[in-house]
Amino acid sequence: MKIVKLCREGTCCPAVKIFDDRVEIGEDKNTCVLSADEFEILKEKILSEEI
Repeated sequence: MKIVKLCREGTCCPAVKIFDDRVEIGEDKNTCVLSADEFEILKEKILSEEI
């Protein structure tokens, strides 16, 4: 698992947790779970500036 914090301090913001089969984005009860395929689609859309 790889964890990326979404703020400079690394203690007060949501995190992205990357597993082999899924990606979890959020904090505590506010978490979105994407399959690996769904996360790849999200990355492609961000990188192509579609979103």
